[in-house]
Amino acid sequence: MTVQPADGLSPAAAFPDPSHDQWQTLVEGVLRKSGKEVSGSAAEEALSTTLEDGLTTRPLYTAQDESPDTGFPGFAPFTRGSRAEGNAAGGWDVRQRHTLTDPARLNEAVLGDLENGTTSLWLTVGGPVGVPVDGLPRALEGVYLDLAPIALDAPADLDAAATELLRLYGERGVAKDEARGTLGADPLGHEARTGVEADLAAIVRWARMCEAEYPRLRAVAVDALPYHEAGGSAAEELGLSLAAGVAYLRALTGAGMSVEAACGQLEFRYAATADQFLTIAKMRAARRLWARVAEASGAPAAGAQRQHAVSSPVMMTRRDPWVNMLRTTLATLGAGVGGADSVTVLPFDHALGLPDAFARRIARNTSTILMEESHLARVIDPAGGSWYVERLTDELASAAWAFFQETERAGGLPAALRSGMVAERLAATWAARSAKLARRKEPITGVSEFPQPGERPVEREPAPDAYAGAPGGLPRVRRDEAFEALRARSDAHLAATGSRPKVFVAALGPAAAHTARVSFAVNLFGAGGIEAVHDPVSVEADTAADALTAAGATVAVLCSSDALYAERAEQVAAALKSAGAERVFLAGRPGEYAGVDAYIFAGCDAVAVLTSVLDRMGVA
Repeated sequence: MTVQPADGLSPAAAFPDPSHDQWQTLVEGVLRKSGKEVSGSAAEEALSTTLEDGLTTRPLYTAQDESPDTGFPGFAPFTRGSRAEGNAAGGWDVRQRHTLTDPARLNEAVLGDLENGTTSLWLTVGGPVGVPVDGLPRALEGVYLDLAPIALDAPADLDAAATELLRLYGERGVAKDEARGTLGADPLGHEARTGVEADLAAIVRWARMCEAEYPRLRAVAVDALPYHEAGGSAAEELGLSLAAGVAYLRALTGAGMSVEAACGQLEFRYAATADQFLTIAKMRAARRLWARVAEASGAPAAGAQRQHAVSSPVMMTRRDPWVNMLRTTLATLGAGVGGADSVTVLPFDHALGLPDAFARRIARNTSTILMEESHLARVIDPAGGSWYVERLTDELASAAWAFFQETERAGGLPAALRSGMVAERLAATWAARSAKLARRKEPITGVSEFPQPGERPVEREPAPDAYAGAPGGLPRVRRDEAFEALRARSDAHLAATGSRPKVFVAALGPAAAHTARVSFAVNLFGAGGIEAVHDPVSVEADTAADALTAAGATVAVLCSSDALYAERAEQVAAALKSAGAERVFLAGRPGEYAGVDAYIFAGCDAVAVLTSVLDRMGVA
């Protein structure tokens, strides 16, 4: 029955359906006003954004972009989820990471987490940086092992750590069919980190044992984080995870396991970033791709990939670390909406050292709020049907599959790692991204944009690093690394002299003429830890010299409108030079102004500019 509104109006009834061509015509008009003469599809392309891996985000998506083969949750190709119920029954597994080495401190931390929302534990065990294997019983004292799944990270002591964990299950009366989690065997991931050649035979014994005796415990972790942390793109991360999974399938089936049983021993680990849509598409594409591998291996029903998402270490900043809370919230949202089975939210102070209790609380509460207050888990695949997400999933899957095939043609992941192919490809990707970061085309809030040079640093106890000083392996990068190096130079100068490097802001004319460019200049120089002195509010040719001297700076930047630059820039620049300015910048597009040495503008190489300024100032 159709219900008519009381006023007799039927919403939208009198409005004709607009066409795509009509929309493009409107876009053409808007672009024409901004000086761009384009028409048709070119108008739409002018508003598109190019992403990594050759992906493009367009301004408008329609039903033509709907994916024809998404299926249903719990059924191949598993794009919409590996389980029919998704996370709707109880939300995703909140998996907290712990790297404490003291068993008593670790026990206190894990009990606090489990009592306040954490549902599984990810523990670093053995080696020089994990809790000792013989300390595992003390670390897990009071933990109900039949209720809290354990994920081990023990690359150096896998056999000892796994043996001890299984012994604990037996000692505490945990039935073998109630033990859950993963033993974390990942020799290829360890090789990617360290360069130590992997022995794939090492995973076979544990996989067979889990299959035969521990049906809810998985032996192998396919960790894609080493490739993400080396600067890899989303497609490269996915492609290499497929290559690792296939290498493990070959090892397990070669030892006599069925494809179905071998697939059941794998858990895949991916990075979740603050790019929420790309993270959603990554999780969905990963399931679809692994389903294709399982199908090609003759076991399509075994292609339901189990996923563990971890908020990206690459995106975590050391300066203004509080912003990391926002980044990890977006990453968790993307992972949850994308259908990850388990999610680890790294504490906001992860890049600074060992997290404190407050940081761990905020990390676990991030998942709790998204599930319990935002209700994200109540709908299975909430992004499904979004034309943008469906198209992005398809394009990402295609790019990842192409790189997976390239890796296979190189002899598979072990050969690709040892030949240097993987390292070269990831290095090229990171170099391209680094250029965008340096030009602030990819802004880092609190670091390259809106920095706080006078902020009080957050200090933490140093965290153990399992891969520090490793003889080989892939590098680990951070988005903030270039700017962090600049800020470190400024900090050293402050410690040695009691003040930060300074640049004088020579603003011309009234505030309305210079405010925008003053803000731009202060922001840019602040990203390098350089204090911008804007006093007085504006200067003329006859006052600029005294103002520069009072500021105690040897570098100046002119800020005003183009019209005032034409009238006064050369005279003020000459006055600044006569007062001892070694370098004069102008905020605006490059021009021909006598006395101006360089220009800063949106899209300039900020890292190069700031490095040159610190070099000229003699800041070591």
